[in-house]
Amino acid sequence: MTGNANLTPYQPSWESLDKRPLPAWFNEAKFGIFIHWGVYSVPAWRPLGGERYASYAEWYYASVIGDTELGGDAFHKARYGADFEYRDFAPLFSVELFDADYWADLFCRSGAGYVVLTSKHHDGYCLWPSKSPYKKNWNSLDSGPRRDLLGELTAAVRDKGLKMGLYYSIIEWESNWTHRDPSGYYVDKALVDKYRIPEDEYVEKHLLPQLRELVETYQPALIFSDGGEWDGGEDYWQTKQFLAWLYNEAPNRDEVVVNDRWAKDMPGKHGDYFSSEYQDSDAAGADHPWEESRGVGGSYGYNRAENIDDYSTSRELVHELIDVVGRGGNFLLNVGPTADGRIPVVMQDRLRDIGAWLAVNGEAIYGTRQWRRAGVDGGANGPKVHYTAKGDNLYAICTQWPVRDLVIKGCGAGQGVQVEMLGLGRPVSWQVDGGRLTIAPPVISPAEVPCQYAYCFKISNGLAG
Repeated sequence: MTGNANLTPYQPSWESLDKRPLPAWFNEAKFGIFIHWGVYSVPAWRPLGGERYASYAEWYYASVIGDTELGGDAFHKARYGADFEYRDFAPLFSVELFDADYWADLFCRSGAGYVVLTSKHHDGYCLWPSKSPYKKNWNSLDSGPRRDLLGELTAAVRDKGLKMGLYYSIIEWESNWTHRDPSGYYVDKALVDKYRIPEDEYVEKHLLPQLRELVETYQPALIFSDGGEWDGGEDYWQTKQFLAWLYNEAPNRDEVVVNDRWAKDMPGKHGDYFSSEYQDSDAAGADHPWEESRGVGGSYGYNRAENIDDYSTSRELVHELIDVVGRGGNFLLNVGPTADGRIPVVMQDRLRDIGAWLAVNGEAIYGTRQWRRAGVDGGANGPKVHYTAKGDNLYAICTQWPVRDLVIKGCGAGQGVQVEMLGLGRPVSWQVDGGRLTIAPPVISPAEVPCQYAYCFKISNGLAG
């Protein structure tokens, strides 16, 4: 069921909007690709920090320029000059090696079901030829690439049969007030005075028309809003009015899903799904659709300060995918392309490895639900086991090769139970006794191992009866 099936139009109230059924594709997809790409990809640098959020290179404008404590301002001035403004990076955002078809093919091979591109980050630069009068010479057609990057990637991704979504920042550093800095601004006040969109025009003449422009032109399957939750309530941003229009009248109303970062006090309370980044939200795991996002490393935008040890391994990322899906969520893994349009090879490698694992085990991920009765006895040194369910089938995913029997309680009491290891192609020994299913791990040669990183037992009809 979709929003369009509702005969009564959605009203601009949470009581009404929260009743909208989630379009089915989101819970079925489970794995998506996030892309942070923009003018910040030119300097592509921020000093590394051990705490959460500290390495975000896409925050170059607000967290590197002017930063004297960690040496960011010194880096900027030494590399680009004291008079070099952030906006001077736009002509250097060249994307000459950007190949939308290659990107889409890579995402398809990763096993992802959807893609989310940063159409506009907090710096306000647009990756499409925005009609907003405040974005003249600050979009990808007027300055830099001279191309509609969002349009090119949208067409390529949909051609591969994937869902295409977009990230959109509600706030802009050059225009909006913030409580997060003692000065009240994200960037130097002189830059605010120079580039600010007038406060009394920001919402009515820029924000809302731009959101409608994106929806009507590109019809995204997903809108990942960000920044609105920091300052400004739902009445100021007119959040409920926009969502009512989106659910009732937009051309993509039957397909589109939105997150929970549109306005203050909204996260974890309202939205088609709740969003978490680097495991920062208590809403993850709630009885509501949710999504965990993170980068391959510690940054979303490409950060040249990161080295191989700062990147998660393929094993770690596969395990995080399994953990998130096993807890009922979606996993949105970010890649940060370079300013010339390349996805770094190490990030490509991670996507390819995840895709190889999903090619064997995808049925234990796609379209599954959380199994809340999970219980396993694998011994003191047994593997970590995650569970997913689909229909009457149960999937037990081991994060290392099991060397002892797996004993699963509350499973296998029905008729027609069968057990197999996905991708193995040979019988697995098992038995049911007293409501406990015992699986004996197969003894095989290394050449017969079906995949890397994690191994999945499928218990057909294990939840029947």
